[in-house]
Amino acid sequence: MNKFLTKRFPIIFFIFVPIIFLWHPNWLGFLSVQPYWPLFWLLPWAMINGSINGLIYGLFLGLILDSVALNNNFTQIPGLILCGVLFGRIKLQSDIWVEHFKYGLICSFGSFLCGTLYFLQILFQNFADSTFLLFIPSIQNILAEVFLTGFFAPLICSQLLRIFKFSRRNFSNKFSQEVKSVRKNSYS
Repeated sequence: MNKFLTKRFPIIFFIFVPIIFLWHPNWLGFLSVQPYWPLFWLLPWAMINGSINGLIYGLFLGLILDSVALNNNFTQIPGLILCGVLFGRIKLQSDIWVEHFKYGLICSFGSFLCGTLYFLQILFQNFADSTFLLFIPSIQNILAEVFLTGFFAPLICSQLLRIFKFSRRNFSNKFSQEVKSVRKNSYS
């Protein structure tokens, strides 16, 4: 049972992203805005597994979140794909304090990017209306989301990164041991 859970920690936490997104805990909000939860999972995953996996899982996260969201007119897919690719290009370093602040800044940038792309979709759809200027105050929501995402990212992303590295290390160690035993048996 322990081996099963250890290998599948990233997938288990992946399932929690839409649950937290729908749960929308008010006690973690600011100005009735929540942090952008998908980035907390996508940043460590893409940093460990690279840009292509970041792109694929950004697409999956966008599809899942768009399917559970009430408003089907706009999509989160472009922002999450772009963030997955950009996050995958970031390399891991060893300085712990810099890493914590880096997670906050990177997630803030990703939240700003995703929020801006979502806002531009709304703006372009309603540009022909005379009321498109009513959407300008939503910039305040984007900035509140950026602040909250940057505030919680050092805590959440560092823990998830540690868990993902641990599960990957255990999986790769067991895999390399199995390969060695197969080679040993094939040479005998």
